[in-house]
Amino acid sequence: MLGSHRNEPTPADTPDDPPDTASIDDSPREECGVFGVWAPGEDVANLTYYGLYALQHRGQEAAGIAVSDGRRMVVFKDLGLVSQVFDEQVLASLKGHIAVGHCRYSTTGSVTWENAQPTFRTTATGSGIALGHNGNLVNTADLRDEIAQLRGSGVGGRGDLAATTDSDLLTELLAAGAADTGVEEAAMRLLPRVRGAFSLVFADEQTLYAARDAHGVRPLVLGRLERGWVIASETAALDIVGASMVREVEPGELLAIDADGIRSSRFAAPEPKGCVFEFVYLARPDTTISGRSLHAARVEIGRRLALEHPVEADLVIPVPESGTPAAIGYAQGSGIPYGQGLVKNAYVGRTFIQPSQTIRQLGIRLKLNPLREVIRGKRLVVVDDSIVRGNTQRALVRMLREAGALEVHVRIASPPVRWPCFYGIDFATRAELLAGSLDAEGVRRSIGSDSLGYISLSGLVAATEQPRSRLCSACFDGEYPIPLPEEARLGKHLLEELEPVAPGVSGAASGDPGPLAVGYGASDALGRP
Repeated sequence: MLGSHRNEPTPADTPDDPPDTASIDDSPREECGVFGVWAPGEDVANLTYYGLYALQHRGQEAAGIAVSDGRRMVVFKDLGLVSQVFDEQVLASLKGHIAVGHCRYSTTGSVTWENAQPTFRTTATGSGIALGHNGNLVNTADLRDEIAQLRGSGVGGRGDLAATTDSDLLTELLAAGAADTGVEEAAMRLLPRVRGAFSLVFADEQTLYAARDAHGVRPLVLGRLERGWVIASETAALDIVGASMVREVEPGELLAIDADGIRSSRFAAPEPKGCVFEFVYLARPDTTISGRSLHAARVEIGRRLALEHPVEADLVIPVPESGTPAAIGYAQGSGIPYGQGLVKNAYVGRTFIQPSQTIRQLGIRLKLNPLREVIRGKRLVVVDDSIVRGNTQRALVRMLREAGALEVHVRIASPPVRWPCFYGIDFATRAELLAGSLDAEGVRRSIGSDSLGYISLSGLVAATEQPRSRLCSACFDGEYPIPLPEEARLGKHLLEELEPVAPGVSGAASGDPGPLAVGYGASDALGRP
């Protein structure tokens, strides 16, 4: 059994400070995409590559694949996009019938090679465990302390851990427990103690596992291949590999897939609280969650937005691509013609090459360019998925006016984002959230639009066709379904022992000090654009 990976990149490959893309992309970012295959006779590395390609939108900082042939496990991971990390030669070297894949956006731990996934550990009996995680835990500090006690290094010690993610802690605890009981039983003992949002895909040499937290905050689905099984974050990843959708992994469920078939165990009673923001932005529009097409849901959001916030205008345009379905719905609901007023540069995304200050100053213009002949002399309704810091909308309104728009009316396909997310979206702190300290009129003045309208929470929930009781909308209403620990034991860089933001910093901006002052990315919140 072998755990191998690419050599650690040199400092030139991994700058200490990741590029500042806030001025280019102000969208909320999700943590990760996970993918797993158990399929004897199939090229599982290639299947996983395609699956991760379909999930690339969920994380663009790092990618990795672990493969087992039944005797040994090999892990290959690196920083970058899926297409940058893997080539045909690498994929050809990953032989086996079990695979675990992961693409990462960090909400716990920095952007370093060590924090790329799948994470890997060898148990005391010599077997290997590879794990991929989507979500975010809220009792990371407790798990860190548990590992410190196991290692005898004292409470709060980190031993020789190089990685600084909650995912790495889970892998270490699984490996420790598996020495006595095997991986499946170790998981059944560990998972009830894990608090937060997690959709996991992990494997040893013989078995593929999948688990979802009791609230089912992040999506996870089971698919069937002709000669095996697939686990994926979204149904769109099943489609790309030709797998048929079987069902969602249930909240509180552990699946095990091996030569004996598929087994289901319950480690917690289900209390469904799926993330409503998956319906707004995070998941692909060609994905289905809880039986609801996300494209259809987003079009319906737009229709309801038109009824809730009508306006006299000449043209409805989306902020591509995330605002497109809602803009179509707004046009349908309002009777105002739909048009394409902005052209998106498809090649602008997260990069690990530090952009020059000259490029960074281009900001939104690097990503979007107006069609002046379409915009000139028009009263516009501009539909976007959300407002986080307001940078994108502020620059966009200015750009549209310069292109000749008579009026710019902004319509948002989600309610005001007022609270940080602790379950896997990098919404950071309330200090960063424009609506955390401003009402709708204050936000309108800040971005400079003629009017501003958000979909109501009730309208959003109705468009999802899900019961309100089964959705988490904490970023909109501050009602957190999974209890949060004290402030000192929260934060993106908790395991890196960075200095936390002083208590009340966020409150100074929001008028609401207290345990929500620290969020993910909090250490540099006030210094960001």
